[in-house]
Amino acid sequence: MSTPAPGRPVRLADIPANRRRGGDLRVLLGPRTCGATAGFGGVLHLGPGEYVSEHYHPYSEEFLFVVRGELEMTLDGEAVALGADDALMVPRGVRHRLVNTGATEAFVVFHTAPLAPRPELGHVDTEPLPPGAPDHGAVL
Repeated sequence: MSTPAPGRPVRLADIPANRRRGGDLRVLLGPRTCGATAGFGGVLHLGPGEYVSEHYHPYSEEFLFVVRGELEMTLDGEAVALGADDALMVPRGVRHRLVNTGATEAFVVFHTAPLAPRPELGHVDTEPLPPGAPDHGAVL
């Protein structure tokens, strides 16, 4: 995919799913998709029982908005229930894991900022990746 010029739309259908940590995560706006330099954002679809494995961001805060679904975010071991129209900020350096606790697919919009100095430094995994996760270093 070529990087669109800033101010041009990025289409969801043009972004491949990143399933490395679980769910269907797509970074729509970021350095690779539109040349962003301050952060990245996108969407996450999680089926019932699916989860995003625990990790943390040493350089960034993460902002989530739940469009639909019932989720549980665990922050440094403490569970927080989330539902449609809830928003949550994950502070820099806080371990977090997201699970769909509902009976239907959940849909979340997220943004993470600022960017790490290099993409491979942006996420630190703290639990094994979900079964069947690609073993390549797909970094957001």
